Amino acid sequence: MDKENFRQFGYKFVDWAADYLTDVAEFPVKSQLKPGEIRSQLPANPPQQGESMERIFEDFKEIILPGMTHWQHPSWFAYFPANNSPPSVLAELLTASLGAQCMIWQTSPAAAELEEVVLEWLRKMLGLPEGMAGVIQDTASTATLCALLTAREKTTSFESNRKGLKEPLIVYASDEAHSSVEKGVKIAGFGKENLRYIPVDEAFALIPSKLEEAVIEDKERGLQPCCVIATLGTTSSTAIDPIESIGRICSEHGLWFHVDAAFSGTAAILPEKKSMLAGAEHIDSFVFNPHKWMFTNFDCSAYFVKDPGTLIRTFEIHPEYLKTGLDAQVKNFRDWGIQLGRRFRALKLWFVIRFYGVEGLQKMVREHIRLAQMIKKWVEEQENFELMAPVSASLVCFRLNDGRSEEDLNELNRRLLESLNQTGKVFFTHTTLRGKYVLRMVVAQRTTEESQVRAAWELIVSKAKELLKSS
Repeated sequence: MDKENFRQFGYKFVDWAADYLTDVAEFPVKSQLKPGEIRSQLPANPPQQGESMERIFEDFKEIILPGMTHWQHPSWFAYFPANNSPPSVLAELLTASLGAQCMIWQTSPAAAELEEVVLEWLRKMLGLPEGMAGVIQDTASTATLCALLTAREKTTSFESNRKGLKEPLIVYASDEAHSSVEKGVKIAGFGKENLRYIPVDEAFALIPSKLEEAVIEDKERGLQPCCVIATLGTTSSTAIDPIESIGRICSEHGLWFHVDAAFSGTAAILPEKKSMLAGAEHIDSFVFNPHKWMFTNFDCSAYFVKDPGTLIRTFEIHPEYLKTGLDAQVKNFRDWGIQLGRRFRALKLWFVIRFYGVEGLQKMVREHIRLAQMIKKWVEEQENFELMAPVSASLVCFRLNDGRSEEDLNELNRRLLESLNQTGKVFFTHTTLRGKYVLRMVVAQRTTEESQVRAAWELIVSKAKELLKSS
């Protein structure tokens, strides 16, 4: 493909992207296709001869696009969002064009130094303690694994990297913690049986007294407590674990304290939400995802550590072919995590923060929180609806409840969710809280406005009435 041909299709693709970002609401939020429908339209064997870009692009629009679920749709209320924004998309174009592999400072000095600066911006925006240093990981799951590995090495004086684990190490998290904690515990060699799930209170937040009891009991049994993972904004209900109380326990017992704030952490850029980070001086590592609620394309996860030296010592390795004469003067982020190869993720984050500014980002996050409070009020006022968890950020957990048995209510709400998603107008997902089937409505998509929220609620009420009438 020569320069002019590339330019021709580049303009065409940018035109398509601009229209898509504007008109995405015209698509069904969730793909309406059945399993196998896309695969059946694709050839079983690769083409022997190259095909025209025109033909490839047409197939993208006709075959691939109908099978996409549209995460950027303004009526996206499922999971948590994987947001983007025009400045982030444009930055990704530049990143892809540069094609840089940013494993060490020498392979792209601008990538390393921009990452250092942008992560310091984020630290200040959130109000994390001065001195914490940041690095971009791909996802919060990877960051949590990094925290577990670092905790393992610190607890064993770095012997487990050399000789392997010789005795069990215990990890603690609430029973509302993300599934990546269990996965990380297994990958890092702790063993699933050495993960202690701590009970939660009526707001689904970890109970510190129960944590301390578990730690003391394990010590009395001759076991070695190692790491506590708290959550600021659990996946099911955005419950907020009490960082200060948990942090004091960790400090007293010498445990690594990791905080997973993947979604809700962005809220800490608001002055009125800074209290969620009370006790942050106790935190050893912290992660949140700009790709969730800070309008930066997936993937971009910001990971902060109090002691970079411990992190680096856990992961560093020095093959001859990667040594340079500048290593003592720079940050080589290949030593700050699992990956050797690293994308230039800092560029899109830099574009987003500069384009919107702190105040612009705060305005969007604050509006989402306002809309969630509005939904909460509707749930509380509407007959036969029940709020199922506190609304700490922009997620509302609710269910339809007409007084039937719990088993029947679970089935009723499953049918409600299914009927809503079948319309193609909205997309919701569910969770269970204390065994109760609950609908989750998260308001955090960049383009979501009050009109979409009102329309979604009207649809919920309408479908609920139909279900109650027919059952």
